[in-house]
Amino acid sequence: MKFNHSTLIGGVLLGASLLSGCSVSIEGDDYQQTRPAFDIMQFFDGDVKAWGIVQNRSGDVVQRFVVDIEGTVEGSQLTLNESFNYSVGEGPSTRIWHITQQADGRFTGTASDIKGSAIGTSYGNAFNFHYTMDLPVDDSTYSVTFDDWFWGFDEHTMMNRSYIRKFGLVMAEVTIFMQKQP
Repeated sequence: MKFNHSTLIGGVLLGASLLSGCSVSIEGDDYQQTRPAFDIMQFFDGDVKAWGIVQNRSGDVVQRFVVDIEGTVEGSQLTLNESFNYSVGEGPSTRIWHITQQADGRFTGTASDIKGSAIGTSYGNAFNFHYTMDLPVDDSTYSVTFDDWFWGFDEHTMMNRSYIRKFGLVMAEVTIFMQKQP
């Protein structure tokens, strides 16, 4: 089979467009001036209720869950004790995050199912966490990266959107709404 120059260019452009459709790129600096500013330490200090879904690459909802979060701040460390309840799919029943604000204003976070440390940065009303996790799916475990974005609406309400990547491609997306409890 012979390929001409037009066929080769068309194939490259088609492949590039398919790959770009699987990619998400959010620029934190775009939110730097957006108010109200989101303060992760303040928002999670106390009880927070969260409702979320996980969608696979096809957009199918593969998990639907509610999370009760108990947050405590001691100095520069935030501890989040999360309890999950699933109505669709399965996942961890609990997770405990230890998030520390660094001298340069960035954050580091650890949890038992996170590989290494999560790195967090604030951008106005947005907060971004990057981390790697060994994610169990059926009878396998996959090492994936999370691009985890939080956007504050006000002092009591926040939205979280996570992009789960494998080999640089978005394999699943998580959407969570959170509300601070009285």
